[in-house]
Amino acid sequence: MGHGHAHHHAQNDHAHHGHAPGRGDGDTDCHGLHNHHGHHHSPADFGNAFLIGVILNSVFVVVEAVFGFLYGSMALVADAGHNLSDVMALLLAWGASIAAKRPPSERYTYGFKSSTILAALGNALLLAIAVGAILFETFHRLFEPTEPQGMVMVIVAGIGVAINAFTAFLFMRGQEDLNIRGAYLHMAADALVSVGVVAAGLAIIFTGLWWIDPMVSFAIVAMIAWGTWGLAKDSLKMGLLAVPARIDVAEVRGHLAGLEGVTTVHDLHIWPMSTTETALTAHLVMPGAPCSDEFLHEIAHSLEDRFGIGHATIQVERGTDGAGALNCGTGC
Repeated sequence: MGHGHAHHHAQNDHAHHGHAPGRGDGDTDCHGLHNHHGHHHSPADFGNAFLIGVILNSVFVVVEAVFGFLYGSMALVADAGHNLSDVMALLLAWGASIAAKRPPSERYTYGFKSSTILAALGNALLLAIAVGAILFETFHRLFEPTEPQGMVMVIVAGIGVAINAFTAFLFMRGQEDLNIRGAYLHMAADALVSVGVVAAGLAIIFTGLWWIDPMVSFAIVAMIAWGTWGLAKDSLKMGLLAVPARIDVAEVRGHLAGLEGVTTVHDLHIWPMSTTETALTAHLVMPGAPCSDEFLHEIAHSLEDRFGIGHATIQVERGTDGAGALNCGTGC
């Protein structure tokens, strides 16, 4: 008997699953493949959060940059640059979250879920560009110093603290999604940076030392660079389809190998479909595998519950004949 592949769809919840539709319980072909697609890990809807964040931060970027140049504060200009990169990051993340919800097509059979990974990588690139631009301007100001107005720095940056903290709060509940986490980290870092600018403004007011301003600018750049490195590293790994960091491949392999009736696990692949969803394919050698689908449902649910892998495709092999074809015997 050749390969008998049963493809069917199991909702990712804890309801009871019966046998796959086919030829009846008594006439079911041996099942080689099982697809289990998870849905409750799809990206949450952050449309309103993105809209509010983009509007607030766009307005603030203009205000902060204008006041920074008018009153000679490179720290304000650097903070405005950071905020501008965050507006672009929010727009990219927003677009990716919308694209991820588009249904699959004949050409894009996974839909556009992986666009969230591309957006995270794009955000890291934007931050790297912002770092270069701010460094250039800060070095320029060191050689042509202007005395910054401390009180202006305190007031403008203080407004920035409130705006960035509020925007970060809007994304706080989406941390499991790298795309949303990137937006959250951008805004949270901006809030902290604005606090630093407020502190620098106060220090300038009390000491009159103009060089505090560019030094704060350098500190801001260092913070941006550190965050950029982490985001770039994570998104690049996902882009190369690396196993998500939270998943131990050896543990997954051991879990599958320890299932009743499994003698060998091979061709195990685990990869991110998006910043929230993970897929797995594996071949299980099970000489005495039952012909019903219930055990396949149980395997898929165990992978979902234990490892958060919502898209599992399992191929069961009972053994091979001389030609390498699946030999199901006469019991099915």
